[in-house]
Amino acid sequence: MTLNTIKISFPADLNEKIEKETNIWNDEQKIARIWKKDASVWQNEDEADWLGWLDIAGEELARSSQYKAFRADIGAAGFKDVLLMGMGGSSLCPEVLGITFGKTNFHILDSTVPARIKAVEEMIDIDDTLFIVASKSGSTLEPNCFLQYFFDIVSKRKGAENAGKQFVAITDPGSKLEAKAKADGFRYLFDGKPSIGGRFSALSAFGMTAAASMGIDVEAFLTRSETMTNACRNASVTENPGAQLGVLLGVCQRNGRDKLTLHLAPEFYDLGAWLEQLIAESTGKHGVAIIPVDREPLEEVSVYGKDRVFAFIGPNDDANLDAQFDEFSTFGHPSIRIGIDSAERLGQEFFRWEFATAVAGSIMGINPFNQPDVESAKVEARKLTDEYETDGKLPDETPFFEADGFKLFAPAEYAAKLNAAVTESTTESLLAAHFDTVGSGDYFALLAFIEMNSANEDRLQAIREKVLRSMHAATCLGFGPRFLHSTGQAYKGGGGNGVFLQITGDDASDIAVPGQKYTFGVVKDAQARGDFQVLADRSRRVLRVHLPADIEQGLEKLLSMIG
Repeated sequence: MTLNTIKISFPADLNEKIEKETNIWNDEQKIARIWKKDASVWQNEDEADWLGWLDIAGEELARSSQYKAFRADIGAAGFKDVLLMGMGGSSLCPEVLGITFGKTNFHILDSTVPARIKAVEEMIDIDDTLFIVASKSGSTLEPNCFLQYFFDIVSKRKGAENAGKQFVAITDPGSKLEAKAKADGFRYLFDGKPSIGGRFSALSAFGMTAAASMGIDVEAFLTRSETMTNACRNASVTENPGAQLGVLLGVCQRNGRDKLTLHLAPEFYDLGAWLEQLIAESTGKHGVAIIPVDREPLEEVSVYGKDRVFAFIGPNDDANLDAQFDEFSTFGHPSIRIGIDSAERLGQEFFRWEFATAVAGSIMGINPFNQPDVESAKVEARKLTDEYETDGKLPDETPFFEADGFKLFAPAEYAAKLNAAVTESTTESLLAAHFDTVGSGDYFALLAFIEMNSANEDRLQAIREKVLRSMHAATCLGFGPRFLHSTGQAYKGGGGNGVFLQITGDDASDIAVPGQKYTFGVVKDAQARGDFQVLADRSRRVLRVHLPADIEQGLEKLLSMIG
């Protein structure tokens, strides 16, 4: 079975350090120790409890007949659409598969923004849709709200006793979601593996159930994936495609090259969204991080600083990617060229990057399998939704500046710093002062709690590009709340070298969450405020711009104010 290719180039100043780290891994037999599930490869905490992903491709192959039967059943039942409802690791791999394989009847819902929920609802035929709710813990707020919403709709149309026939659950054994699936007669219940964290779950039931639902041959997909699994058993770093990549990433991070800049061929563009979560959530903690930079416009090679690593991913015959790899490696930037020739071989990259991330985490001196700062943001959001359930409203908040239809919020000390930096406080001057804080080695991130659609993304990308061209700093863009389960961990738990512009807005209309006092709009607002609060608590440079209900017009106006 053919293996996806990899070429790696690194500058002379890193040569000795990479060689030294490679020798350490070989001499201390660290690759073999990973396969033996030896937690001392990392921090000797609970890492051994989270290594089920190492063997999952083979285990899932053994039950591929179940996926085949599942696909045959839902095909015979006549379902026209599939809607998967989940967050982070439960939804990103399915999203990549759906987009890369061109499955236009497969949809993802991972947003609490009311406009996005309505937009997704309008894409599907409710009566002929199979709903998949995916939650490892079974208690994640967003998928539970999505489930309540659509189960209520289907129940009203077909009766509560029949609604379960349109629902599938993927969750760990013993969860509340498992109990609900059994009680409500869900069509299928697929068990996750407790020893696999969400972002390492691509080749587990969380990825393969979605794959089967869209008609992908799971057995063939996993067979190709195992080719990479077996290659990553090689005890020599230079012969191990995952370890070789992981050593490069880990050594680069330790030497200031902490921005992994992804450039993907158009046919694989969405793989970057999955890589963002895997890398950022795994490595961003205890004051260190590898910051993945996805979908950023490419600049002239000479303007990039020594804080970047570049990965060029796409078909082996993509001459453009080859030329970019040659140019950037010749200039002296650490560069990676991965050759993947078909969507059927995506699973190899899922495993390669999982293994590489585990290796990099070891070199960085962290536990790559926990996510403490994701939990902190959830706690803050939950406090606010609980308060809404008690008081019927979210706590009042006061902007430090308001004009042009915008409200600006910042931590008190940072707001004072911005005001002190300008001659006259205006929206434009305060935004400029915020961007001026971006320095050497910093990155800029847009955190947008608005509907994720092409029009909004285009305007946000234009804002991002203005900052990139003027500051030559790495830039990131994430839509909330999905980035909270992804890059949000690195933004809060990594180094203090991020500058954040959070964007929120009024909802033109809202949607009730059945069985709750709060609405989806309230949940979204609570998540945005919780995210903001944790960034503030970490002393991050964060400015929040609140837009009026006409989001598109507000973004246009905001774009015009940025120089």
